[in-house]
Amino acid sequence: MSNKITFFIGIIGVSLFVVSSIVGGILIENYSLISQYISETYAIDTEYGVILRTFGYIPSGILLTIFCFLGFKYFQPSKLTKIGFYGLGVFYGLATVIVGFFPCDSGCNKEFIDPSISQTIHNLTGLLTYIFVPISIILIGIGLKQLPNYNRLSIQAITYGIISILFIYLLFSGTNPEYIGLYQRIVETLFIIWIITCAIAIKNKIPAGNNGYNSSLF
Repeated sequence: MSNKITFFIGIIGVSLFVVSSIVGGILIENYSLISQYISETYAIDTEYGVILRTFGYIPSGILLTIFCFLGFKYFQPSKLTKIGFYGLGVFYGLATVIVGFFPCDSGCNKEFIDPSISQTIHNLTGLLTYIFVPISIILIGIGLKQLPNYNRLSIQAITYGIISILFIYLLFSGTNPEYIGLYQRIVETLFIIWIITCAIAIKNKIPAGNNGYNSSLF
């Protein structure tokens, strides 16, 4: 598969996610981007939840999984980079598909009172995502640091991973619960920026010189 096709798979994947999260918030009256989870826009009882999941989040997760599983192949062999990309594919790509099939209860049941099986699976998947995606991104960064011509890309990965961990801590710490929506969106934005950064890096790879990579771009 060409690097440009892989690039478009990644970009379309993140675009579907972003558009779905924005449109979902617009469709719900009095929805707050600051204090409510993204998942609340496609919760089990929302009017357009099925549409958002079917045409937005689930295909987004599938495309992101494909992108991540293909992504590491465009860089020089590195075990850490491969593990990181696979981790990103499983815990972000596949996880997005899973939460699409298992939406949260009404209001995302923040108190977790008598949760449905769907809510339980949704929460567990989300927890695994926020634990392992930052680690996966940092692993990619460490792996890239061991390779020539990838220093800037490596620094970006490690930086995004560390910053996302800080906001994930704020998200789960219970302090300032009125800002959980904001914290989650910052975390998701960092994940998305990293995927876009990787997609651009893959698109700009060239067949000759610098081991097939135009290092002047990063």
